[in-house]
Amino acid sequence: MTVDTRELNVAGSWEITPKLFGDARGVFLEWFKEPVFIGAAGHSLNLAQANCSVSAAGVLRGIHFAYVPPGQAKYVTCVKGAVLDVVVDIRVGSPTFGTWDSVLLDDKDRRAIYLSEGLGHAFLSLEDDSTVVYLCSSGYAPEREFGINPLDPEIGIEWPTTSRSGSPLELTLSEKDASAPFLSEAMAEGQLPKYADAQEWIDGLTSRRSLDCTPGVKEIHS
Repeated sequence: MTVDTRELNVAGSWEITPKLFGDARGVFLEWFKEPVFIGAAGHSLNLAQANCSVSAAGVLRGIHFAYVPPGQAKYVTCVKGAVLDVVVDIRVGSPTFGTWDSVLLDDKDRRAIYLSEGLGHAFLSLEDDSTVVYLCSSGYAPEREFGINPLDPEIGIEWPTTSRSGSPLELTLSEKDASAPFLSEAMAEGQLPKYADAQEWIDGLTSRRSLDCTPGVKEIHS
């Protein structure tokens, strides 16, 4: 197998590790394979938008999320540099509500992370010009996009204090991210997605996948 998956401590998120094929010319890898993705998530990735961000060392982005339905699932990798990518369970009613997990994304191991609908996403750049690419299941819709402060002590994300080279990191946040509410505040304001809604949405994706695979139901394309 050229791609391995590992479910993270936050249900609905996975670490994806590709096999690297290197020689004197460079490296080749398959960073996304639909059969492997379906085997983990239970449905296809509905690609609606692809994003790219470039960040200086110390730039901290997030915690970002979209309200469900439809939410916004993300398949993320770092094509240059390195970032610590973090998933946070912000789904009200989830058994692991408020917990987080992380994956180091870099241009060495070429890992990716998938976050299903309803989860929070953030990352810290560990090197100048770190370039992150996202495949998103829905387009940007500001009216249903929200954020939580990534330095919320209630969540307690252990952000690195040194860069990839070992030098001290000075965190840089956007004004919007720095002024975002803490998790408890966002919950009190009714901004957080509900676990039941997220599961219902994902179950619907899985059901549609099953119908597509049923003989006589799947549409035939020439």
